[in-house]
Amino acid sequence: MGLDSQRGKGILRRWSVPSLVDVSSHPNEEDDADASLEGDINTINHKEQENAWIKAVPGPLLMCCACVLGFCHVEATPDTMSFLDSSFYHGGLEVIHPQLDVDKCLVIPKDQKLREMVSTVWKAPQIFFSGAHKNKMYALVMVDPDAPSSAKPTSAYWRHWLVVDIQGNALKKGQIHGKTLTDYQSPTPPQKSVFHCYQFMLFEQLPDAPVSLTEQEKSSRGKWDLQAFITRFDLGEPVSTLQFLTQNYKD
Repeated sequence: MGLDSQRGKGILRRWSVPSLVDVSSHPNEEDDADASLEGDINTINHKEQENAWIKAVPGPLLMCCACVLGFCHVEATPDTMSFLDSSFYHGGLEVIHPQLDVDKCLVIPKDQKLREMVSTVWKAPQIFFSGAHKNKMYALVMVDPDAPSSAKPTSAYWRHWLVVDIQGNALKKGQIHGKTLTDYQSPTPPQKSVFHCYQFMLFEQLPDAPVSLTEQEKSSRGKWDLQAFITRFDLGEPVSTLQFLTQNYKD
């Protein structure tokens, strides 16, 4: 996430998405969808060079070799490696839905209605972080940097979820025991907006330093200045991060 070594100071960097096609468990039925998907992602690849935001986290660049999605499996190929370039995946954070266990950077496939489920059915996921310290408190952020579209992210960052004062001992058990500042909002990319990236960031809070939103921040989820929020509470670099891509399930 482009955060430098000094606590609370960050640098945004640009990001591009390469050509990436879902691996379907029914390839014959999905040929047309896959061809369309590949074309859409190629369009993103061109536009993201100019417009998309992402953040890089500290540590070596690790490569996500595979993404296990409950019943589905997405293989990492040379074409997908630069997206699955896990400069954003860091620290072992895990986002758990009923049929979708996100433990690496991935693209949610269209088969088995997973995109529809994550957008319209499933509520807030479980969050598991094995590296949590039981006596420390954490802040969890979920944002969309591609709102309303990756080509024109004029509402970025869109704040989907914000929970603070999360107990470390609960995180180690896959539970969120904390104070919700922004209720969970499911990923709902608009139709024809191609793919959106949804990013999860976990920060360690400073002792005796309450975290809150300003009245202006409370008034809207969109155009959230995430870096200002991080700086205001001296949150520094995230201890763990994770992201996934999904598209409107009707597209």
